[in-house]
Amino acid sequence: MSSLTVYHQSQPEQPEKMLTDPADIASTLATVGVRFERWAANAPIAPGASPVEVIAAYHHEIEKLMFEEGYVTVDVVSMDRNHPQKAELRAKFLDEHTHGEDEVRFFVAGRGLFCLHVDERVYAVLCEKNDLISVPAGTKHWFDMGEEPHFVAIRLFNNPEGWVAQFTGDPIAAGFPGLEY
Repeated sequence: MSSLTVYHQSQPEQPEKMLTDPADIASTLATVGVRFERWAANAPIAPGASPVEVIAAYHHEIEKLMFEEGYVTVDVVSMDRNHPQKAELRAKFLDEHTHGEDEVRFFVAGRGLFCLHVDERVYAVLCEKNDLISVPAGTKHWFDMGEEPHFVAIRLFNNPEGWVAQFTGDPIAAGFPGLEY
């Protein structure tokens, strides 16, 4: 189940708010400029579907979002517990960073934890199947896929080069709960 847990940055052990209703999650995240939506596939997606099949199943939603926000590139990333570089890739995303463009992810399967550091709050967003999250450019955040990752996500970019991060050097992420399966 998708969820949002809000913390004060100085109290990672004491959540201020915990939400599971998608409308409540979306409205709370909207107050800090983050888009959160639930999408449904236009066609069934079989396990192991190719990136082309995954994109085709969500073609209408992808095209609409690309038109609205000016995204120029779309791809599919898939991660599972058998990936030979899962530990290195997890570590890469766990440190607080920003991007010069929006970070847009739609979870086709599995789950991942986006933690957004906005002002004095940390918004921990557990994204699961059918969740779209769009983190605005310049927003400090980190992502945890867990020790045993499992997700398929559609990614949209303004930059054809894809994922480019600027790390903040702030160790805040290490103090907050990560993704547990």
